[in-house]
Amino acid sequence: MKLFKTYTILKNITSKTTVISFACVLLGVFSLHSQEKNQSKEQWKKMLSIVKSVKYPSFPNKTYSILQYGAQANTDFDNTEAITKTIKECSKNGGGTVLVPKGKYHSRAIHLESNVNFHLDKDAEILFSTNPKDYYPLVQTSFEGTELMNYSPLVYAFQKKNVAITGEGILNGQAGSDNWWPWCSSELYGWKKGTPSQADPLNRLRLVEMAENNIPVSERQFGEGHYLRPNFVEFFECKNVLIQNITIINAPFWVIHPIKSENLIVDGVNINSHGPNNDGCDPEYSKNVIIKNCTFNTGDDCIAIKSGRDGDGRRVAMKSENIIVQNCNMFDGHGGVTIGSEISGGVSNVFVEDCKMDSPNLDIAIRLKTNSKRGGLIENFYVRNIQIGQVKEAVLKADMFYNVHGNQLGTFIPRIENIYLENVKVKNGGKYSILAKGYKESPIKNITLENVTIENVKEPYLIENVNNLKFINTYINGKLMKH
Repeated sequence: MKLFKTYTILKNITSKTTVISFACVLLGVFSLHSQEKNQSKEQWKKMLSIVKSVKYPSFPNKTYSILQYGAQANTDFDNTEAITKTIKECSKNGGGTVLVPKGKYHSRAIHLESNVNFHLDKDAEILFSTNPKDYYPLVQTSFEGTELMNYSPLVYAFQKKNVAITGEGILNGQAGSDNWWPWCSSELYGWKKGTPSQADPLNRLRLVEMAENNIPVSERQFGEGHYLRPNFVEFFECKNVLIQNITIINAPFWVIHPIKSENLIVDGVNINSHGPNNDGCDPEYSKNVIIKNCTFNTGDDCIAIKSGRDGDGRRVAMKSENIIVQNCNMFDGHGGVTIGSEISGGVSNVFVEDCKMDSPNLDIAIRLKTNSKRGGLIENFYVRNIQIGQVKEAVLKADMFYNVHGNQLGTFIPRIENIYLENVKVKNGGKYSILAKGYKESPIKNITLENVTIENVKEPYLIENVNNLKFINTYINGKLMKH
């Protein structure tokens, strides 16, 4: 909408009818703006009600030290059995805290139980085995949005309630270019031509084919010989979960992966892992998730909200919804806060506030990615009070043609609706302030930028098939935007 100086217009008006008509237009504009503002306020009120509904788990005042059950620090001793005994004893007696005292402890997979707070003291570090055989027996898990029977995640909880990982210690996956990472099939991470990887026909592609053919998850047996890396910390079908203050480094694959879980808080966690697919936190098919006070320095998306891939996502048919991100710092990564690309079940109600994003290695600040094989609905994405130092490609990117792993064209046309950015300041905006591409038959709907200032960006925006893009008091490269 073009803006005119009221004085100039009125000076040239001679008809009372024209005056009345002009007044009605102004009232309509102000009314629409007021409606949008009220809608935004109502959404943020909804966020507050979600925050109030998510409670921290509580545990009996009992402590079980892993040293009492045979653990040994600062040696090559395998502490898996001692840790497992401690966790089971704690849970059997009604719950409490399993204490990992200061020191370094070697371990294989750790499986958590209900009513257990797994607590790492300051200067405690768990060093996880890099031998894939140490993550047997296979468990029900997920790889890139497709469920399967695969290596156990390094820390795993299945159908548990009231469970936590806390403390100021370190979980060290010890992944690197000599283990786990080369399986991604990239020479950048140590893979060499002629060696096996997830890209071989019987591995990742076979898993996707099995899901499209609706093979039961229990029959999707992978593990040894298939080179699909395990997630680091995974809560599968869990309720009332807390991950607080720990540091997580050197992950084989996705770092924190809540799947089909509800009422989960990730608070004060420091993630530093630059391997392939090292997303920081990936809530999938999950509801009422709060991620706050965290630091992300990752090899992939810092936070990526997901809901299943293609046919498997449509089989599960479960949204991720009510996801809140507060007061987090994002450094390296493909995206700061991302939705997708495993998005077939849909995502609703994402709130991001009071965050800082800044790195020459951060590609995109706010990113939405899907395609016509994924499909799915992304709706109600609200962002406010964000400071962005530097991004490479775009401040906001909404892409319905995300292309990876070859042909991604299908018949499931996605939908993206209602994106609102408010009070955002960007020092170096990269190539585009907004890069948005929708379908002609399914345009991206309702993108609003209000009180946004973006400096040092090459192009204000590049959009295709976007309906209702609005700039309110928004400046790009010093120019007030009109659209």
